[in-house]
Order: sequence, then C-alpha cells, then structure tokens
Amino acid sequence: MLTRRSILASLAATAAWPALARAQSVPVPAPASARAAETITIDARPVPAFDTRDPQQTRFGALQYRSGLILTSTFRDFGGVSALRLDDKGERFVALSDKGMWFTGRIAYGGAIMTGVVDAEAAPILGSDGKPLEARGWYDSESLALEDGIAYVGFERVHQIVKFDFGRDGVLARGDVIPQPAGMRKLPDNKSLESLVLVSKEKFKSSPLAGMLLAISERGLDAAGNIQCWIIGGKAPATFGIRRTLKYDISDAAQLPSGDLLLLERKFSLFGDTGIRIRRIPLAQVMPNAVVDGPTMFEADLGHEIDNFEGIDTHVTESGETVITLISDNNFSMLQRTLLMQFTLVE
Repeated sequence: MLTRRSILASLAATAAWPALARAQSVPVPAPASARAAETITIDARPVPAFDTRDPQQTRFGALQYRSGLILTSTFRDFGGVSALRLDDKGERFVALSDKGMWFTGRIAYGGAIMTGVVDAEAAPILGSDGKPLEARGWYDSESLALEDGIAYVGFERVHQIVKFDFGRDGVLARGDVIPQPAGMRKLPDNKSLESLVLVSKEKFKSSPLAGMLLAISERGLDAAGNIQCWIIGGKAPATFGIRRTLKYDISDAAQLPSGDLLLLERKFSLFGDTGIRIRRIPLAQVMPNAVVDGPTMFEADLGHEIDNFEGIDTHVTESGETVITLISDNNFSMLQRTLLMQFTLVE
C-alpha cells in the first residue's frame, strides 16, 4: 500500500521531480495538449513570531508556534493556494491553486524551523481528455484529498469532484469525474466544496469510514443551519452535518494520527470580526445523518500573523511530535500574503 510519502516520491516517474529515484511505475506519456510541469522559484521570508502584540508568546490554545514563511514568486500564476497535502515527513508537498493549477515542491528545514521551499514546479490540472480543466471553466479547484496513490480534487461553482491516479502519473494524471451526490449541485456557487478527506483503508481499517471520501462544503447550509457534508464511497452517498457557530465557515480539513478531523475555519467582516480557528471532531461522530461538533483547539485574530488560511495538513516528526501546517490563499492580491505556518500540537 502506498503511503503519502511514496505517492509524492512517485512523481519521479513523471517529468515533475527528475532528481528522485524512487519511481513506482513506468510513466504514462503526457498528452500532446498538456503543458509539461514548469520549474518555478518560490522565495521565502521568515515570520519570527505569530503574535504581533507579544512576539515572545508561542503558545496558542492547544498549539505551539514553530515557524512561518511568507512565500512569493515571479511565476505569473503563483498564489491562490487553496489546499495542501504533505508527505509523511512534512517535506514533499502537493498543493492546488484556485486557478486550476498543481504546485509541487519540498519544504526545506533547519532543524525544526522551515527555511524555504525548493524543487518547486507548477502544472495545469488535466481532464480525461488531457486538456486543462480550466479551459472548460472548471478552474476554482478548492479542495484536495491524497491518500494511497489516489487524489481527489473538488471544484467550487460546478460542485464536482475529480479523481486522479496521482501515485502513477503525478501532475500529468488525467482526471475522471466521480458521480455527483444528490443535493451537491444545489450548493451556493462560492460556498461549495471546500474540504475533502480520504479516510485511509490501511490506517483506519477498523473504522466504518475506511476508504470513504468525506466532502465538506464551506457554507452550504441545511434547513437547520448546519454545514452540509457527504460521505462518498459506500453503497450510496450519505449526508451528515457540521454545526456552524459564531459565523465561521469551513476552509479545509485534515486528519490527526488518531483519525480525528481537524476543521480549519475562518470568518471575515469589514467591521473587524475577522479570525481563524481549528476545531477537533472525533471521527467516530461522523456517520450518516449525524450533526457533529467539537472543541476549539486554536483561535487567532488580526493581532496575529493570519491571512486567508485555506489549507491544513498534519504529519508526525521522528521525535513523535504532531505538526500542523497551514497555508493561506492570497487571492492573487497585492494586499494579501501566501503564509506557510507550522505549529506543534500540545496535548
């Protein structure tokens, strides 16, 4: 069974990461209509403190600040990062921009501190015909699940999920649309599929959700005001809800080693009620027709180094620390930043 680490390493089988030598299979040639992955340079500037009011403060709820970077690039399409998945070491990554692009690369470290992003490349997300999905108007790629060699990408506005054999083909994989669950097409255009989590069959084989895809909307509300979600992969798709509180919307989700879900949430107001938080949801709560809720682990406001955080993932270090990584979507605006932040979970 492929791990996330071997999935990312298998990009050596494509034109994406020629320096690696752990290819898993013979690459499938890129279709003539596909642009090859393009090498890009990403510059990084450190963020020494998370709390702008008290730079000595490092503990924030259940999280301890490790390090942060402000990322910039002269590459014309860099930015808009809306999802992030890391390998088991927290080094190699796959990310999405909301302009229908893959970004891949490696986070460089000095000890436990992030120092930069290297070996970075960009490529368009391809459809089953080998053409960029952006060309058909499917550009708002907002959510990514990557596990056991399979990647799923959720597209807002069209409310579709596309499946890729990423372990075999990397960024040159052609996507196949999976059947759309009933009700998903009625989601709000810009509050649609924001989070995807694929529950690993290997890691969580005792869970009834093993092998299932969890699709979570940003703010598609049911009649009771709960955030609409789907369980995909059983005999028929099922629905569940997440209780919405304090005007927060969901921007991404990831799993802890225990299986519990981490929900990355945000809220914005021109009157200053702006912030982010992370909630923890026990995986056992997630079942058909349930409405789930969980405690807040972390909150931050404009007094902290925050931006439009849209990506979250986790990994465990060799010393056993659980690290949570966040990335922000700058909306391709000069007024916003692409922030890459890491925290240690303190339990």
